[in-house]
Amino acid sequence: MNGSVRVGRVVGVPLRMHWSVPLLAVLLAYGLGRQALPALAPGRSDAVYAFASVVGAMLLMGSLLLHETAHAATARRREISVQDVTLWALGGMTRMGRPQTAAAAFAVAVSGPLTSLAFGGVALGAGIGLDALLGRSVPAAVLVWLGWANLFLGVFNLLPAAPLDGGRVLQALLWWRTRDRQRADRAASRSGQVMGVLLAAVGWIAFLRGTPGGLWLVFVGGFIAVVAGAERQRAVLQTAIQGVRVADAMSSPVTTGPDWLTVQRFIEEVAVKSRHSALPLLDFEGRPSGIVQLRRLTAIPGARREGLRVRDVATPSARCPAAAPNDLLSEVLDGLGPGTGMPILVVDAGHLAGIVTAKDISRLMQRHALGGQGSS
Repeated sequence: MNGSVRVGRVVGVPLRMHWSVPLLAVLLAYGLGRQALPALAPGRSDAVYAFASVVGAMLLMGSLLLHETAHAATARRREISVQDVTLWALGGMTRMGRPQTAAAAFAVAVSGPLTSLAFGGVALGAGIGLDALLGRSVPAAVLVWLGWANLFLGVFNLLPAAPLDGGRVLQALLWWRTRDRQRADRAASRSGQVMGVLLAAVGWIAFLRGTPGGLWLVFVGGFIAVVAGAERQRAVLQTAIQGVRVADAMSSPVTTGPDWLTVQRFIEEVAVKSRHSALPLLDFEGRPSGIVQLRRLTAIPGARREGLRVRDVATPSARCPAAAPNDLLSEVLDGLGPGTGMPILVVDAGHLAGIVTAKDISRLMQRHALGGQGSS
C-alpha cells in the first residue's frame, strides 16, 4: 500500500505500517481518555486518564495486528503465498495469493473475525472480573472498552460484503455450493457494493441529524463500495480469461530494440515507430534484457540522451513479469507480485515471443462481453 513503511515481520512475512496508523492511535486515545474512561471509571486525574488511554489505544492496535496475523498464519498453513501485512486507518490488510479451494478461502476469511471475537470476549470477561474485584478501576475500564471494541470489530467484519471478511466467507460458501468461483466472486463483490452504499447512506443521514460520527460511516461505506466495485471488475476479468493461454492474448510481433543503443538513437530508430508505450529490449544474443517505458525516455533531458544507454533507464528483465506462451493467463495474472504489472514478457526458449499489455487484456474483456471466445 502506498504511504506505508516496513516495520518488521510477523509469522514470517513483512509487516508494514501506513502513515495513518499514528493518526488512528491518537484519535482512539483521545476518545478513550476524554469520553470512555471518565464514564466507566470517574474521579481520576487527567494524567491517569491520559496514560491509560495511550495504553488502551496501543492494545487495540495490537489486537488489530492479531486479527491480520490470524489471516496470514492461516493462509500460510493452507500453503497460500502471503506478500505482507499492512496496518492502516481502517484496520489492516493482508495481501496474499488466491486460495485454490473453497475450504481454504473460508478458513482464511473466518480466522480474523473469530480471533477478534475470542480476544474481545477474553478482554471483556477480564474487565468485568477485575471490576467485580476492584470496583470501577481504570484497568477494568480499559479492558471493558477493549473487549467491546474487538467484539464490534469481529461482528462488523462478518458483514456479508467484500472486501470485509464476511464477504470472503460468503464468496467461499457460494463457491463451495455452486462450484463456480467466478460466479461466487461476482456475487460477493455485488453484495459489497450494495452494503457500502447502504452504510454510506446511513452515515450521511446520521450526520444530517447531528451525529458527527456519521461522516466516518460515510467514508467506510464509500471505501467498501469502491473496493467491491474493483473486485467485481476483477471477477469479470477472471471470467473473460478463463482457459485463455498467454499466446492467445499477447501482442506479436512487437517492436524491440537493442539495449546497447543510446537513448537518443533508441528514440530515433525504435521508439518513434512503435505502437506501444513500453518496449522490450534485447541483448547482444537476442534475449530479452528488460523493458523501457517511453515516459521515462521523455523525462530525460536532451543533453543527456547521447551519453546514456537505454538499458540504464530500463526495468531489467529480472524485475519484469514473464510467462511462457502456453501458460494460462489467469495463473500468470494471479502470480503477479506487489509492484509488478503490465506489460508481461512472453518468453519461449529464452527468446521473446511477444508481450501482454493492459490493452490486450481489455480487448479480451470486450470480446467476452460481445459473446466471443476470449481469444485473439
